Amino acid sequence: MSLTILFAASNDNWHMYGNALRDALSNAGLAADLVTQADPETVDYIVYAPTSKLKDFSPYTNVKAVLSLWAGVEKIVTNETLTMPLVRMVDPGMTQSMTEWVTGHVLRYHLGMDAHIVNPDRKWEWHSNPLAEERTVCILGLGELGCAVARCLLSLNFSVTGWSRSPKAVDGVESFHGPDGLKSALSSADIVVLLLPDTAETENTLNVETLGFLPKGAFIINPGRGPLIDDAALVEALDAGQVAHATLDVFRVEPLPDDHPFWRHPNVTVTPHIAAATRAVTSSREIAANIKRGETGEPFLNLVDRTRGY
Repeated sequence: MSLTILFAASNDNWHMYGNALRDALSNAGLAADLVTQADPETVDYIVYAPTSKLKDFSPYTNVKAVLSLWAGVEKIVTNETLTMPLVRMVDPGMTQSMTEWVTGHVLRYHLGMDAHIVNPDRKWEWHSNPLAEERTVCILGLGELGCAVARCLLSLNFSVTGWSRSPKAVDGVESFHGPDGLKSALSSADIVVLLLPDTAETENTLNVETLGFLPKGAFIINPGRGPLIDDAALVEALDAGQVAHATLDVFRVEPLPDDHPFWRHPNVTVTPHIAAATRAVTSSREIAANIKRGETGEPFLNLVDRTRGY
């Protein structure tokens, strides 16, 4: 019997994912009709993005799981009509993209590349950079993405520390957790990378107080979520030299408004949410594999914990 899988996302997403999902489902040995419209009672699974017009899940009484196209589920998890299992996206292609982007900007700061890439006065200023083992990178958030980034930086001999809300053990990483651990983690960080989920508990993780825990002249890289940083507190820390420079890929409002101070600040690099895009082919394989697990009675991978919000 053929499954009915509803693709509920924007038209752009459909053009990107339609063929990739059909191929992935077929390769997984699943007989499935992938559709953009269907009688709610006939739908077995929903592939979903918040760009969809679907907001009320209550008519979909036979749905076995909603599979998110996005890694972040903060725009979905609070929907009270979504009572069926919710699966977040963990895409190997997206993980690799994030790892490459973060590593590139860590190396940029570590090597002081900006001074030579933009040098209109043609200054000849020789200096010797520390070795990677003498530079500490602190990763806030030790989930799938944070651990992947940590492994890559460790392979380059950086000293890597990490912080998470609950205890995590990662080989080669000195790990901290909880409110007290955050101060310890930040106090030795030359470069901070934010890869936390967006929840009520993580909002403004970097604020006036916690930015003060950093060594003076630290660098910040945020490809995680915009609300993780108090914008005004960051500008104040940049102006005071407490933070030397920040590279920001995510923001509370996107696109970043033209009048936002980040655009004008000389010590902020703005990138347009490009660190880690979900890849159609690799993410479709993950969706198909999870649907196959559902059909064979295995537990879904990357199931969202509603109490934690991710």
